[in-house]
Amino acid sequence: MLARDVLDAKGRRLVAIDSEASVNEAIAKLVQNNIGSLPVVDGDGLLVGVFSERDVLRLIHHRGDGVGRLLVSEVMTRDPATCDVADDVEQVMGLMSRRSVAKVPVTEEAKLVGVISVGDVIKVMYEQLSDEHQHLMTYIQGGV
Repeated sequence: MLARDVLDAKGRRLVAIDSEASVNEAIAKLVQNNIGSLPVVDGDGLLVGVFSERDVLRLIHHRGDGVGRLLVSEVMTRDPATCDVADDVEQVMGLMSRRSVAKVPVTEEAKLVGVISVGDVIKVMYEQLSDEHQHLMTYIQGGV
């Protein structure tokens, strides 16, 4: 199974933010979409970082008030873990584990096309196992 298959199963709705947006705008987008992180893209749609709830907490802890006026590009996580649509899901799971991340931006020809979460991977793998189980039960019971 490939990252593309997970994106196809969950849908390719993508919420991202421009690197020149303010932290206030990014926080509003997180809240409005009930999500925990935003891929950060440049004017060409290329992934340049990720802005997350964790980044917000670090900002408030280290800088206090007034962080909302900063630009996302000043505070985002650079060089995020990413995968390509053609990457095997097992590789993506290993990447998530090694980098201790729950979400991985997915690219195709260097452009951001989606985000895969641990939950997305679990759901698709569970559905695949359920289908295989059903087929095996049908085979065992002689109903092929």
